[in-house]
Amino acid sequence: MIVVFVLIAAAVLAAFAALHYYAWRRLVRETTAKGGWPRRIGTLVFVAGPVLMFAALAAERAGAPFLLQQVLAWPGFLWMAFALYLLLALLVGEVVRPLLRRIIDRRRPTATVAAEGAPVRVPVPELRELEPVPGLAPAAPAPTRRLVLARTVGAAATVAAAGVVAGGAYGVLRGPTVKRVTVPLAKLPRAAHGFRIAVVSDIHLGPVLGRGFAERVVETINATQPDLIAVVGDLVDGSVEHLAPAVAPLARLSARHGTYFVTGNHEYFSGADPWVEHVRELGLRPLENARVDIGAFDLAGVNDIAGENYGEGPDYAKALGDRDTSRASVLLAHQPVMIHEAVKHSVDLQLSGHTHGGQLWPGNFVAAASNPTLAGLDRYGDTQLYVSRGAGAWGPPVRVGAPSDITVVQLASKQA
Repeated sequence: MIVVFVLIAAAVLAAFAALHYYAWRRLVRETTAKGGWPRRIGTLVFVAGPVLMFAALAAERAGAPFLLQQVLAWPGFLWMAFALYLLLALLVGEVVRPLLRRIIDRRRPTATVAAEGAPVRVPVPELRELEPVPGLAPAAPAPTRRLVLARTVGAAATVAAAGVVAGGAYGVLRGPTVKRVTVPLAKLPRAAHGFRIAVVSDIHLGPVLGRGFAERVVETINATQPDLIAVVGDLVDGSVEHLAPAVAPLARLSARHGTYFVTGNHEYFSGADPWVEHVRELGLRPLENARVDIGAFDLAGVNDIAGENYGEGPDYAKALGDRDTSRASVLLAHQPVMIHEAVKHSVDLQLSGHTHGGQLWPGNFVAAASNPTLAGLDRYGDTQLYVSRGAGAWGPPVRVGAPSDITVVQLASKQA
């Protein structure tokens, strides 16, 4: 097993290095003079970017000093997103390169020559660098067609990638938008018609998104005036010691029937037990394989699948096994894949997150392949599943094609 992991890791690193070499060659080697300072700076950037990225990942996972995590996170994670879109832009450049070459050829100067008695216009050959003349400063050689083409494509790819990343970062940092979804439940009594659950997932407070971001999330949720708030996992990326100030605004969450919390996979990377106790101190009620009576329906929550590695995995029988199945039920479960157990236990609605909607296009295709539902409302037999794209972001504080959200799920009674 270890040998397979090492081989896969080596293959991934080799592919990563090859893609960076390709980008460096197109953007630096083909556009700058050998030995000049532009090439040195460009090479330094292409070395430092990946180093900072891996350092940021390692520091977060190893629980390095929080200040070091913050110093590494911004440049390292932003490089992750920038490199992705830079590569995609360069690949598009390969497609348009032949067209640009023809355009440049048409603009080259021509001369008229005689060919079998008829004048013909032919391109003037590209000028070569002249031999230096003693006593005169050497003239800069005219850029060749190859150089003009390389610089044009490289500049366009860099600007496009930077623009996409900047727009995606702005979308995250300004805070999530509110979505509203109506979900009819056959067993919901008429008195509970219109009951509103604010669903928030994947806030990912950590080295990048901190207290200010948490405050925006809390303000957005409270402004919806929900009846109940459900925090469905991946609240943090880090320890209670480092992030207690960042999560403090959650104590201001306000809903008539309270705020409930279930763990996500990142809670187990960060220390789930201390976090469960800490959110309890903030006024959130953890549902660790447990169920509560909301009055009109049962609200249950199960631990995330990642907890199985710590002896704290989901226990559906404990949370749902002895309930009255004639009552409507809502299950909080971080990962959409948990829907299959929800169906077996006759759950009416499961609320999940985890996917981020893919977060960075074309990551949505990968996320869709590994989850039964990528985002939004879906149905599995008699059980409905709603998946939030999440409020924050993991890794790069950037979203492209998957805007962040907080969803107000309004329950509807078919008896109303």
